[in-house]
Amino acid sequence: MNTKRASVLVVDDDPRLLRFVQRNLELNGYRTITAMDGLAALTACESQELDLLLVDLGIPGIDGFEVTRRVREFSTLPIIIITARDNEQDKVRGLDAGADDYLTKPFGENELMARVRAVLRRAKLYAVDQGQPAFQTGELTVDFAQQLALISDKPANLTPTEFRIVSQLAKSAGRVVTQTDLLTKVWGPEYKDEAHLLRVNIARLRGKIEPDTSNPRYVITRPGVGYVLNKD
Repeated sequence: MNTKRASVLVVDDDPRLLRFVQRNLELNGYRTITAMDGLAALTACESQELDLLLVDLGIPGIDGFEVTRRVREFSTLPIIIITARDNEQDKVRGLDAGADDYLTKPFGENELMARVRAVLRRAKLYAVDQGQPAFQTGELTVDFAQQLALISDKPANLTPTEFRIVSQLAKSAGRVVTQTDLLTKVWGPEYKDEAHLLRVNIARLRGKIEPDTSNPRYVITRPGVGYVLNKD
């Protein structure tokens, strides 16, 4: 029986890194497409059936931040940003543009493949987690079967990561979910200390579902503990 190979688009203007990533992905059974600039990346995302995008932030022309932002306008394709800039600000900016995860150069084969497997695993779980009826509080509806959130009956256009967060909170509505539990359930146990991933995605989620992000109605922070989704 033939099993469809996951297709990964890798975008970087460094030919050596591009070959390194492509070789390791293909050795691990992935179909790999490559591009060296942002325009080629966007063209591939629009024309190819992809399962994952790995994009360097510093590519020429349309940079990786803008590629990520534009892809998010029409797709929930999982995105891993690649950066040589080992600082919080660039990681947060990339995540804020819509990325799901990041890799900091230099990285080895083991870290590369672990991140790829984790992101694809989360995307697969997102696609099959349909076991509960819809949850509603105020104007917010979390539809588990359709895998979407609605505000006043209009789609909130959440990314897969944002939906996983709100769905985990909805399943425990009215109860505090700790930061560690959210990181573990949404990203996986290897991400339990990646607090900035959660902070950025919570902020992005609030921007899409809250009437006033400075005074959240739905997703409430419990300082030093975690988050709670308010019930009516």
